[in-house]
Amino acid sequence: MQQDNSEKKPRRQFLKLGLLTGASAITGVGMAAPDGEKEKSSGEKMKVLTPDGKLVEIDKSSINNYPEAHVPPAEARKGIPNRKFVMVIDLSKCRNARACVDSCQKAHNLLPDQEFMKIQLMQDTDEGTPYWFPKPCYHCEYPPCVKVCPTGATFKRDDNIVLIDNEKCIGCKFCVTSCPYSARIFNWKPDPSYDSDQPYSPETSTPGQVGTVSKCDFCPDMLREGKLPHCVSSCPMGVIYFGDANEDIVTNGSETLRFSELIKDGGAYQHLEELGTKPNVYYLPAVNRQFPVDRGFNHSDEINSRYKDVPYVQKMNQDK
Repeated sequence: MQQDNSEKKPRRQFLKLGLLTGASAITGVGMAAPDGEKEKSSGEKMKVLTPDGKLVEIDKSSINNYPEAHVPPAEARKGIPNRKFVMVIDLSKCRNARACVDSCQKAHNLLPDQEFMKIQLMQDTDEGTPYWFPKPCYHCEYPPCVKVCPTGATFKRDDNIVLIDNEKCIGCKFCVTSCPYSARIFNWKPDPSYDSDQPYSPETSTPGQVGTVSKCDFCPDMLREGKLPHCVSSCPMGVIYFGDANEDIVTNGSETLRFSELIKDGGAYQHLEELGTKPNVYYLPAVNRQFPVDRGFNHSDEINSRYKDVPYVQKMNQDK
């Protein structure tokens, strides 16, 4: 039976608010006021969902009451205590909307030809049906990029996040060639519209200095504010889940799931896991796809041309 939209919308808004609050708890910063500030009660109560699935009632003023996040390079190396951040990407939901790419580029002041999140078109066999494949940095448990960096510019934190300190990067590109996932980009030129006077932090990856390397950073500045990474919150289909393996919870902003159950029941895998890098990004197979692959070609000729070598696209062009 079709559900009445007037009832469905408020429930969706309630769930989203509750789950974003759960994401605040995931980051470990909690729902308390910043140090040195006394929390003021608004008198207005609301129910939120905690990471362990319980509904609790709190004062509305407690939600996302954080200072602007700016963490200097030395502090950025420590990570967020007691957290193990993970990402799960459901390939059956992706239709190459590219909202994750666009939001990431805007947030990190990237030029149009710079992408931390890449969307590939995968086809496992010539006869198989292709599927869209979002590919960020995998923030590996054993990252080759960290081992080869001669200056310590690339480092791995205890919370699983791998970052780059542009102030230490010398642009040798050893990390670029060692990454088996092609996750890194070289900064040939900066975004001319960016305010270069803003204090630098590896947690924001901006400003990307000329002659240095950048990549997906899991948006740790957002995590400190109790918010989801830009790619997660911008995806219209809820493809990307993000959370904390220690808390055993992930969310896409519209639903919260147990991380362990999701990867077990969904048959999750890690891309090129035979390499032994142990990525902290997991994929749910592209079974029971929600959209035909052709919907993903509604983009510029430049973007569509990236998929010309895929057998499905070659056949499609031959049939025209």
